[in-house]
Amino acid sequence: MTLIFLKHRSVSRVSKEKGVSIRLLGRWKNLYEQKGIKGLIPKKTKIYSSLFKLKVLNVITKYSISLEQACIDFDIGSSASIVNWQRCYKSNGFVGLQNKPKGKARVMKNKSLKKKLNPSLTREEELVQANKSLKAELDYLKKLQALVQARVSKEKRP
Repeated sequence: MTLIFLKHRSVSRVSKEKGVSIRLLGRWKNLYEQKGIKGLIPKKTKIYSSLFKLKVLNVITKYSISLEQACIDFDIGSSASIVNWQRCYKSNGFVGLQNKPKGKARVMKNKSLKKKLNPSLTREEELVQANKSLKAELDYLKKLQALVQARVSKEKRP
């Protein structure tokens, strides 16, 4: 079974006609041939377990399969993921395959502790702090409003 738009034409010819890279078109062709139309549906980002990553790396090594074939066999979105796993495994072993938490660590508790530990402020110091806080909030709202207006004016342009 071949892709409908190929119609007995070479991948390189269709690549030139449609403006798609030969490699990408070849990958789509392989996915379609092995999985049908479901193989062409974009995949959602997945978080793979470290054991799964190790299994994929072991299969690639043991059976000498290509990264593209491993992506098809294990339903992985991109061969770049496997290359990254190989690099991490080579440098850090199994620990390198473990998922790391994303984003910045939360420090909410520390802020509330600092407030409790500060000695009570004078009325004037409290008012100065409140004034600074309100000014910062106003600046933030002005900036947000400017960004929204810029987006709206950009969308209105043809």
